[in-house]
Amino acid sequence: MDPVTDVTSTLIQTIMLYFGQARETVVWFLMPGWRLYQILIILAIVALAWLLKLLSEPRLQDWARSREGWPKWRLRLLVQIRRRMLLIWFSLLGGLVYLVMQQLTWPSRSYLIGLAVTLSTVWLSIGLAVQLVRNRSLRNVVTWFLWIYATLYFLNALDEIAAFLDRLAIEFGDARVSALSVISALVILGVLIAGARLLSRMFTANVRNNQDLSPSMQELTTKGVQLLLYGLAIYIGAQAIGFDLTGLAFLYGIIGVGLGFGLQKVVSNLVSGLIILLDKSIKPGDVISLGDTFGWIDSLSARYVSVVTREGLEYLIPNEDLIANQVVNWTHSNQLVRLDIYFGTAYDDDPHKVRALAIEAASGVKRVLVQPNAPVCHIVGFGDSSVDYILRFWIADPTAGLTNVRGNVYLALWDIFKEHGISIPFPQREVRMLAGPDNHPPLPAARHDDAAG
Repeated sequence: MDPVTDVTSTLIQTIMLYFGQARETVVWFLMPGWRLYQILIILAIVALAWLLKLLSEPRLQDWARSREGWPKWRLRLLVQIRRRMLLIWFSLLGGLVYLVMQQLTWPSRSYLIGLAVTLSTVWLSIGLAVQLVRNRSLRNVVTWFLWIYATLYFLNALDEIAAFLDRLAIEFGDARVSALSVISALVILGVLIAGARLLSRMFTANVRNNQDLSPSMQELTTKGVQLLLYGLAIYIGAQAIGFDLTGLAFLYGIIGVGLGFGLQKVVSNLVSGLIILLDKSIKPGDVISLGDTFGWIDSLSARYVSVVTREGLEYLIPNEDLIANQVVNWTHSNQLVRLDIYFGTAYDDDPHKVRALAIEAASGVKRVLVQPNAPVCHIVGFGDSSVDYILRFWIADPTAGLTNVRGNVYLALWDIFKEHGISIPFPQREVRMLAGPDNHPPLPAARHDDAAG
């Protein structure tokens, strides 16, 4: 028989069997007696808890808004509590009813109420504890898995569900894959990968705070540890579920061929990224320019480098481009950057005074360095309508921008030149009309052209 058909037949038979058992259980619970009374009491507690939720939730929200100065984690906890007011009230009311009934009547007449209170308390605890998981999608998966597992555990149904999932299997020769083994594999791998991710974050935080390591070595160390942790998690998970990795030798060969043909660029970027980290040519925080792209490096990854420009654009530049092309690193050895500004003044202005005023203006700008490299100003030529100068100054924070500091220096030049009467000329053309041979002015151009014609 076909494996898929066999599994489908087994699934249908098992579902019908459990459906019959569930129907008998429902009928058994609805028979007159204390079982039915306990169900009615539980429904009454749910209704009362819902009413108390509607009354207390707005007051709790108003009280939380009045808590000024509280840490964010406390406010987040209040938000989570407000969202689970129904479970909180049900657990409190149900627990009180259960304790009273334990004292007034036989324990068998309140065990369903105790079970409901236990489940609500466990669900509430799980809902609050999983908030430690930051990823929303992963948090939802973990929450539902723990809720289902806890429910089956307290209902003593784990063995039956495990047996049911184990019967849903497909056999290929000597290999047998069941739904139980797949779920177990996913759970084990999920736990191991989550643990590796947590350890990776803790290690990364410690490395970031280590001032003895350069940014490049920090990136190299964290990437290496992440690769090691995730690799160990996958390997240990595969061994834990009994997966034989030696059978993947053929797959490794296929991957190697794929790397040789289709993944050349990917491998090239990976190797280039490793070279960048090792030779420390660029690191996070450096200001670089590559072609028309100018910005600072935000992060280094295995495949690309993130460069953020002053416009807020983020360019993902492949590592191979940084190795093969010419890159200008403005802050490779130090943060000092020299900027040049060109301007001109009239020929009537004293060039010695102009140079002194230009240096004074640049020195008064906040980001311009005075030590160790003070601003300088030189004459670079005699133009058609102005004496041309170059003003050179240094800054130590290129990540704060270049255009803005140039603009501030231009404004300082404008103010100080206006204060001291230094003029900034603009190109002009002077036309002189010469008299004719008989000392009479020549005819206008249009009339002269008409006469000539």
